[in-house]
Amino acid sequence: MTNRQSLIHNRNKTLRWVGLLVMTMLLVVAFRLPASADTARHYTELEFPPLPEIQLPEYTRYELDNGMVVYLMEDHELPLVSGTAIIKTGNRLEPSEKVGLATLVGTVMRTGGTTEHSGDELNQLLEQRAALVETGIGSSSGSASFSALSEDLGQVFDLFAEVIQKPAFTQDKLDLAKKQQAGQIARRNDDPGDIASREFTKLIYGESSPYARTVEYTTLDQISRSDLVAFYEEYFHPENMILGIVGDFESAKMRQLIEEKFGSWQTASQPQAQTVPGASQEKRGGVFLVDQPQLTQSNILLGHLGGQFNNPDYPTLGVLNEVLNGFGGRLFNEVRSRQGLAYSVYGFWSPRHDYPGIFLAGGQTRSDATVPFIKAVLSEIEKIRTTPITPQELTQAKEGVVNSFVFNFQDPSQTLSRLMRYEYYGYPADFIFDYLQGVEQTTVEDVQRVAQKYLKPEDIITLVVGNTKEIQPPLNIFSTDVTSIDVSIPEPTRS
Repeated sequence: MTNRQSLIHNRNKTLRWVGLLVMTMLLVVAFRLPASADTARHYTELEFPPLPEIQLPEYTRYELDNGMVVYLMEDHELPLVSGTAIIKTGNRLEPSEKVGLATLVGTVMRTGGTTEHSGDELNQLLEQRAALVETGIGSSSGSASFSALSEDLGQVFDLFAEVIQKPAFTQDKLDLAKKQQAGQIARRNDDPGDIASREFTKLIYGESSPYARTVEYTTLDQISRSDLVAFYEEYFHPENMILGIVGDFESAKMRQLIEEKFGSWQTASQPQAQTVPGASQEKRGGVFLVDQPQLTQSNILLGHLGGQFNNPDYPTLGVLNEVLNGFGGRLFNEVRSRQGLAYSVYGFWSPRHDYPGIFLAGGQTRSDATVPFIKAVLSEIEKIRTTPITPQELTQAKEGVVNSFVFNFQDPSQTLSRLMRYEYYGYPADFIFDYLQGVEQTTVEDVQRVAQKYLKPEDIITLVVGNTKEIQPPLNIFSTDVTSIDVSIPEPTRS
């Protein structure tokens, strides 16, 4: 290319870029013109349509002759069907010397297959249909669930019923599950947040409480296949099960299918009456420390024993939660935004259905801000106990509670799950509506009353998981007796 040709090429290239730049600027101006015609408004002046009222979809509840409760809720939006069974059991019912048993039952019930299909065969059959069947046992209940395309409902539901009624509990899958649990024990101190949650629960309920005890190598070693079979036979009965199904089906055909697969289910023994273990606060007050020298920040939890959902003051406590804990709530505004003491901060009343929950506050902060963070959180708890909230705070908190509840009912499966859970724990089906009515009727005086009644500074336990040397000033500012907690993991028994 000659010099003249090169100059012409560069000039044309420059003109193209200039042209593109001019066109871009014109487009930006054109798109901005309509917006500039409107006067900018503050976000508080924006108006939004009201959220839709919560309405329960139509559903059917009935019982089989063998005592099993069934909920059906049709939803034809997608060609999918899902179901969940809640079983009256839980790891809080397992023997203290065999902690981990219930979890193993919930795992091996599925992975071990059935008397008709091995676990691997179940996997293959379900994968071919893009379907799922899962089981598990938590603290206060067991569960079994399935999901499938409508066209595969018959085959998948057959496998689902088979897993519930005919588990094989094969030894090889039990051995595998025990190895996996042993691996979890070995890794349980990897996350400081997990350490804080686990140890704080022990401080509240006590190490031997069924709501706080942990799986150890010694308890795991004592669990045999016969223990799994015995636990299953004790708690898995049709009278102990609530089945809920939602999705694209016809109720008459679904009832026929359920009767075919579960109607003749009988067990050799009758279910025994279950006693829900009680709970009380083990320690009252005190400062506790888990030293983790590798950390550059502290995980902090403060709190005491809480209450249950059926407490008449629960709606007002929900409003109190929102004042303290909502986005833009007191803890966020004061501890995080104004004082800059936290990466995260929270505080809320966390109830349970049939035993007392916990009032919990806490967060994460850098090591040298640990003491100021604790002081700031305690200060906010004291303020809400002694000083009435403002009418504006009350309005915002009530709106936050009511508006957020709509999102718990976005699809029929969420609604069905809530109905089943209420029946499981003996709550009325309209409990949620009574709760919302209570929230709407809450006053400023109500909030201060429950704050004074339920927030108990003298009972607050403080737990810090952090680097002792870097926590300056030290925690003994709060107490001359700071108790160290040993979280070392006992070695497994060598055979």
